[in-house]
Amino acid sequence: MTLDDFYAIIPAGGVGTRLWPLSRQARPKFLFDLLGSGRTMIQATFDRLAGICGGDHVVVSTGQSHVDAVRQQLGALSDDAIFAEPVPRDSTAAIALSTAVLARRHGGSIVVGSFAADHVIRDDRAFTRSVEEAVAVARAGYVTTIGMAASRPSTAFGYIHQGDSLAADIPQAPDACLVSEFVEKPDAATAQAYLSTGEYRWNAGMFVMRADVLMESLERFVPDLYGSVMSIAEVWDRGGDQRRRAMEEYWPGIEKIAFDYAVAEPLSLAGGVAMVAGGFGWDDIGDFNSVAALLPSADSRNMKILGDADNLVCLDSAGDMVAPAAGRTVALLGVDDMVVIDTPDALLVAPRARSQEVKDLVAKLAEYGRDDIL
Repeated sequence: MTLDDFYAIIPAGGVGTRLWPLSRQARPKFLFDLLGSGRTMIQATFDRLAGICGGDHVVVSTGQSHVDAVRQQLGALSDDAIFAEPVPRDSTAAIALSTAVLARRHGGSIVVGSFAADHVIRDDRAFTRSVEEAVAVARAGYVTTIGMAASRPSTAFGYIHQGDSLAADIPQAPDACLVSEFVEKPDAATAQAYLSTGEYRWNAGMFVMRADVLMESLERFVPDLYGSVMSIAEVWDRGGDQRRRAMEEYWPGIEKIAFDYAVAEPLSLAGGVAMVAGGFGWDDIGDFNSVAALLPSADSRNMKILGDADNLVCLDSAGDMVAPAAGRTVALLGVDDMVVIDTPDALLVAPRARSQEVKDLVAKLAEYGRDDIL
């Protein structure tokens, strides 16, 4: 399938508070190599997408404070392929602005796809096949998502309830189907019930759609956001003072809302959202427990080490996730199933089972006025 009309957007936002103290406001998780692969998360994402549509068809939406770091890590990215946000306004605004500008440059019939900077994909060939199917479905007028096979009753992900097949109408996408509904992160019993039906997949937040379809949906469901984004997009490529004035006037007042809530969920009720299957192995590194699950065991005691293993000494300890600080030794005695993250200015010690609650700990640090380490 030719993908000359396909453009990939990488929203690189968020702080990743559940990965504190590695991930900080000034240097969020997508700028790190969390798996020891030799490439940071945003570099791996760019490589994957550039392999599908070419590096000149990939753009990044990120915070103004992260632009220099993104440019440093993605040297192949042109200056006009970075969309800098002065303040975060969640995924809808990021996707909308990038799409509006790309549509002005290349026409409203282009297909855009949004793929987060911090996802792990284990089979690039299978990922490419899923994207190709999603593009075919998007060309037919659907906002299209890629649903991940739910391998366990996870309470950490939202779910997609699949509806009627679209294979007869879109033969290039034999696994395509309508989305019946999006559902929020369930409790364990509900998640198990979803799996037993075989009708639910994980929502990975990947969306592919024609630019004109997206803009029409934004105008329908979030008209104020649409109006502000279009006003910015009109002057974006003029740069300089015109872009700066437009951002200062419109961006701070844009509604902060996730794409699922603004577009995907309401449009699915009208039959406008489709799904293709993603069978390529996917992980959303949301906390240290998920990092640990992806790291190889360092020894027979299932120790997971991020960083220099020579800086870790263990006795009667097992199942720990440890990130020693450079030049400093971490010694564990009788410590099981814990997260130990050592950095030059902060140390985290927590049970692996409570990794999701690191976000609450970060909120507590903020209450104590410790913004210097956040």
